[in-house]
This record gives sequence, C-alpha cells and structure tokens, in this order.
Amino acid sequence: MKPAHVLLVSALVLIFGASPACSQNGAEPKATGTVASAPVEFRAGEQKFNANCSRCHGIGGVGTNQGPPFLHKVYEPNHHGDPAFQRAAANGVKAHHWQFGDMPKIDAVKPEDVDEIVKYVRWLQKQAGIF
Repeated sequence: MKPAHVLLVSALVLIFGASPACSQNGAEPKATGTVASAPVEFRAGEQKFNANCSRCHGIGGVGTNQGPPFLHKVYEPNHHGDPAFQRAAANGVKAHHWQFGDMPKIDAVKPEDVDEIVKYVRWLQKQAGIF
C-alpha cells in the first residue's frame, strides 16, 4: 500500500493534469492542463512561484524530475519553517532529503518575493491536507 502523501500527489497530478515542469534537457516549464488559480490573496505568490520555482518544483508544487514536491510532509511548517525557504532562495541548499542534487541560490527572488511564495506554498499544502 502506498503512503497517503504519495496517493495524494498522484491524485493531484491526475486531477490537475500537471506534468513535470523540468525536463532532462532543461526545457522551460509548460503547464499541460488546468490548475485552479489560487485565491486572490495568494495570486502574487502563485505568479512568482510559477516564474521562479515551478521549473523544478512543478506547477502547483507537485515536483518534477528535477526537484521535490512541496506537497510532501517534509515541507510542512514544523519541519521546514518559513525561514528555511528564505535561506534556500538566498543561499541554495545542499541535498539532504532527496536525490535531486543541490539547489542553487535563486538570485531573481528577493525576501519579499519569497514571503509571497511561501504563503502560496502553505495554501497549496493546506489544500492537500499536509497540515
């Protein structure tokens, strides 16, 4: 039997029609289906996530073959709090939970952008029952 989080991510991929946003050849992300837009208060974060994070973390945070899903309990606030996202964007991250390799720092996002991205990610996680 698969763990609940694996089933949830699989169901979200089927429901939303999302596909990996990264490819082995580094192609730009392409949404292949309809992912419901976030409520108005999270849309700025959604747009910034899609522009800066979805290439590896997938549209809707479902992950890709280049980066892990944020719809996983390892990214819940009690394990990876909001400041961890700030540090990851500013400094990059050495691989420690996954086998995707190290995450580079993301120069294109400023701390206030990350704040909005995190609010969007937390909204996604709540919708997925992560916390």
